[in-house]
Amino acid sequence: MLKSLAFPFALLVAAASASADEGQWQPHQLPQLKAELKRVGISIPAEKFADLSKHPMSAMVSLGGCSASFVSDSGLIVTNHHCAYSAVQRNSSPEHNFISEGFLAKTRAAELPAGPSSLVYVTDSLENVTAQVLKGINPAMSGRARHEHVENRIKSLIAECEQDAAYRCSVPSFHRGLEYYRIRQMMIRDVRLVYAPSDKIGNFGGEVDNFEWPRHTGDFAFLRAYVGKDGRPAEPSADNVPYKSKDFLVVSAQGLKNGDAILLAGYPGRTSRYKLASEIRYARDLNFPTRVAELQADLAVIAAATKGDANAEVRYASVAKGLQNGLKKTQGLLAGFARKDIAAIKDLQDAEFRQWLKQQPAQDAAAANLLSELDSVIASDMALSEQEFAWSVANHSDLLKSARSLYRLAQERSKPDAERETGYQQRDVSFIKARLSRLEQSLLASVDQARYAAALQRYQALPAASHPSGLDGLLPAKLDTLYQHSQLADTAQRLAWLEKDAAAFRQSDDAFIRLAVQLQETAISLENRRKEVDGNLERVIPQYMRAVIAWKKSQGKPVYPDANSTLRVSYGNVASYSPRDGITKGPFTTVAGIAEKHSGTAPFNAPANLLAAIQQQRYGVFKDAALGSVPVNFLSSADTTGGNSGSAVLNKRGELIGLNFDSTYESITKDWYFDPQITRAIHVDIRYMLWVMQEVDHADNLLQEMTVKYPATTLKK
Repeated sequence: MLKSLAFPFALLVAAASASADEGQWQPHQLPQLKAELKRVGISIPAEKFADLSKHPMSAMVSLGGCSASFVSDSGLIVTNHHCAYSAVQRNSSPEHNFISEGFLAKTRAAELPAGPSSLVYVTDSLENVTAQVLKGINPAMSGRARHEHVENRIKSLIAECEQDAAYRCSVPSFHRGLEYYRIRQMMIRDVRLVYAPSDKIGNFGGEVDNFEWPRHTGDFAFLRAYVGKDGRPAEPSADNVPYKSKDFLVVSAQGLKNGDAILLAGYPGRTSRYKLASEIRYARDLNFPTRVAELQADLAVIAAATKGDANAEVRYASVAKGLQNGLKKTQGLLAGFARKDIAAIKDLQDAEFRQWLKQQPAQDAAAANLLSELDSVIASDMALSEQEFAWSVANHSDLLKSARSLYRLAQERSKPDAERETGYQQRDVSFIKARLSRLEQSLLASVDQARYAAALQRYQALPAASHPSGLDGLLPAKLDTLYQHSQLADTAQRLAWLEKDAAAFRQSDDAFIRLAVQLQETAISLENRRKEVDGNLERVIPQYMRAVIAWKKSQGKPVYPDANSTLRVSYGNVASYSPRDGITKGPFTTVAGIAEKHSGTAPFNAPANLLAAIQQQRYGVFKDAALGSVPVNFLSSADTTGGNSGSAVLNKRGELIGLNFDSTYESITKDWYFDPQITRAIHVDIRYMLWVMQEVDHADNLLQEMTVKYPATTLKK
């Protein structure tokens, strides 16, 4: 039995002390960091960030994978172009390709539906529910029993929170299961596309420039949140009205200079700062190289299957873009691991930690047991992950995934709602329907078949030990027959299965439905094994994290949870960096660089009207005196990761001066290890966004709607 490791209470609650600009802080932690915020030059009181119901935090929203913010009192939202890309793609066709042409609604009536998967989440409260989640845990519980107990407690807390249908609640874990917070978010379901510049602006440089510096990308777009006439979230309807955002950000065109302080607020996805050396080596030597090969192979199949077919290219544009971004990031992680031996750094830290742990009073036996169990449960996790990866390759078909999701939903519906698996409760049905509907704009059976055929070949090439038991004999031998005898490619037919019971699936002659039924036993077996492993991780890792936190705080080092898609605040300064000896990269780029990079060929094909405005130097109030031009992008030392795309970048007064959209290539490994010397986030300078809106796309209606603070003037509407 693992004994609980106890540490002095005063040590555990001591205020965190930051190192450099590291840290993706929970808003309630900001008052502890007053000295640090003052050091970087922030003048807005730290206490303002702790209250999610007040400005500026009340203006920050999540798009479920990206971040954004309100910039008017009528639900106008600014985010990244790539975060709105699926909405642009959804409304595009070969005849009206808004991806390449751009889109601007001059009136509210002209705004377009962003699609069933487009949602806006406004966080309004969070509470520590650790005691409620862990209540009733029995030390004798198996890993699976423990995991299911925690899941049931979480489902109960969520159900209690979601009595009001306007809200979506969640109970994520922090510090790898040491703490749990219940978070309530208003979920707005009617989201519309308002404005997105051409991808010649919004994605200038494409994958060539992705994660690179210098950048010249106008990665911005606008959405609008709509609600019912009663002001509450409602299903999409022509009768809905713009959401009245209680708070919104003032947009400042007054600019920044090198060294200026910035704050960044958003919803960072996942980091792994507290992973062990063994987990880093697994990622570096096995998991990430395999993922790179898989992504490269899938992208090659998509390119070949859609080549020369304008309709297919539009349908798979968003899919390919997402895969390409994941590929570049994973390659960057591998390059970062090669450049700096993070595992070796972790080895040294681990040795120091273990030595410190041995010196704590009355901890020797419990500490030895902890470290032994820690190594064991992590090894089990990595071994199971290999089979889960193989399973995902063997199921690499959107139609098969749809069939499996539908069959699982039918099975779970036979249970009381509280006993259903997470992801298949009644609260989840609308999300499943949205995913199934989304395929209307992003799937072709011929392309899906090509991807699945290639994936099955890749699966067979994987080590036999990674093949889940019994799976090989269930996989289809002839895909032509599979696709010819299924109607799931038709949206209406696909959605019709939402209402059918499990017996109907077992009696179906639809080929994909039959395959889903056949695969279910293997799927459940893998799922139960994952529950066992996760339950053991949830039992051991929090004990380890409690000790690590005490150790770090004893050294005055930062103690913040890994990112987990919840609202966080980071801070830093506008800053240059030196990626290699003898090379220093400045913190700003300007529109002059767009003209220099322009080649007339994608991805460096700038619009003619933008190039004309540059040539004629129609810079107006957006010209930076020191740069002599309009700034496009800038660097800061803020701590960011995926999910921070679209995050508001604020100046020292809390005004919007940029949008986060990327990191430098050298910074990608910050997900695992924060190196203050080379870690830099890349942001769109708000002056470039405003300049494009005024001089290039003439989005005068939006400029008038926002509150913009211009240089040497007072606020004006």
